[in-house]
Amino acid sequence: MTAEVLLAGIVLLGSSVQWLTGMGFALVAVPALILLLGPPQGVVLANCASGAICVVGLAGGWRRVRPRAMVPLCVAAACTVPAGAWMTRQLPEPVLLLVMGGLVTGAVLLVMRGVRVPALRGTKGAVVAGAAGGFMNSAAGVGGPPVSLYALNAGWTVREFVPNAMFYGVVVNAFSVAANGVPELNGTRWVAVIAAMAAGGVIGKGLAGRIPEERARLLVLLLALAGGVTALGKGLWGL
Repeated sequence: MTAEVLLAGIVLLGSSVQWLTGMGFALVAVPALILLLGPPQGVVLANCASGAICVVGLAGGWRRVRPRAMVPLCVAAACTVPAGAWMTRQLPEPVLLLVMGGLVTGAVLLVMRGVRVPALRGTKGAVVAGAAGGFMNSAAGVGGPPVSLYALNAGWTVREFVPNAMFYGVVVNAFSVAANGVPELNGTRWVAVIAAMAAGGVIGKGLAGRIPEERARLLVLLLALAGGVTALGKGLWGL
């Protein structure tokens, strides 16, 4: 029962911040999920949950998707997803925790610093960001930061970024689930996950107009950074 409560709490928090800020489910939830369920199951659950949230979120904003940017991003992601899935199956758990914790921590720090990279502009930048995001999503469940950096370097506003990020999330998580499979959860855990996702959506939407966007995003990144560092520590302890 304790594990189910923890699982529901993690998904609830991730879903809430996703609806509150337009990003963050995987960043917040993945480090905790891999510590609770193990790296492979934590990643595939994050892929499924994040993909489902993106499908729902995209319903109201699909007209603002930019096909010219999304096609190279998504094609590049499709090419690198199998490599990330293969790595997840090959590495021992402590090493996987190190890799995942390192990817999350590094990605969060880059996003927090708002790194400007000339290579992340134009079509070539979309290919680079998509390839990095696809690999990271299937390997560690966190594919959003490279796309965030691409959008930052492309000069997108938040209004432009959110629907395109949702579209990318639908595609890359579909590929990741196809490569990694679905989580091996019992019925009770599936009910807990679905209920927590629904409740998180209600909470996130309710808070969206009350908490300043910049403060909410900073909270998401700090939570993700803490989780990434914790995963790194557990990986080092297990070596």
